[in-house]
Amino acid sequence: MKKIAIFLILVVILGFDTQKEEAYSIGEFLKFKVHYGMLIAGYATIEVKDATLNDQSVYHVVGKGYSTGMTKFFFKVEDLYESYIDKNTRNPYRFVRKINEGGYTKNQEGFFDQKANKITVKDYKHKTEKTFGFSKNTQDILSSFYYLRNYPNINKIKSGESVIIDMFFDNETTKFKLKFIGREDITTKFGIVSTMIFKPLVQSGRIFKEKESLTIWISDDYNKIPIRIKASLLVGSLKADLEEYKGLQHPFKLKLK
Repeated sequence: MKKIAIFLILVVILGFDTQKEEAYSIGEFLKFKVHYGMLIAGYATIEVKDATLNDQSVYHVVGKGYSTGMTKFFFKVEDLYESYIDKNTRNPYRFVRKINEGGYTKNQEGFFDQKANKITVKDYKHKTEKTFGFSKNTQDILSSFYYLRNYPNINKIKSGESVIIDMFFDNETTKFKLKFIGREDITTKFGIVSTMIFKPLVQSGRIFKEKESLTIWISDDYNKIPIRIKASLLVGSLKADLEEYKGLQHPFKLKLK
């Protein structure tokens, strides 16, 4: 299993919504079971909390990824991602990235100055501090999840069309592109769920077989939460399924057989 495994889940756990009311609320919790081939490789969780940052009420999103069972003996994963998000603009003020993936470690914090469009990244591992510019509505990893869940007119998207946002990651801003494939009803542990299918475009050749090696099934309801994720890697395959949820803003719709 590649060190990207749990991190990949945190990056691609993305959803969309079109209604004026927020697609999520304080207390929302999602848990995913991650398989690498036939093995249960670990779990990933993401939770929305309430917090105060610089005397302002914000969303505090906490994402965790960890290996389990036999996997943690030969590839230990302990990942922590956090984001502090403005409740009105949905833009981030601060992010935390503290990871250990098979001995590969990072320990960083980023501080967004939304007025000056500057971000200061503190790297505690290398004891460095750097400042970068960014464009309007640039997101970090976790804030991308919630920003996209309220993305306008997503239900009107047609097969083959794409959604593109700016995302700051590894000291640079990149274009994160999601291509809409179509709709599908899939069977889950909770029942049959109507979903929208997206393919994030990823870099091929190093980890993935091709640019469209990643597929995401998003619930086609007002919550727009990830239901299933699959990835074809250069070595093996990765799959994640929604294992547990609570605190959803809207009812989770299931179809009768």
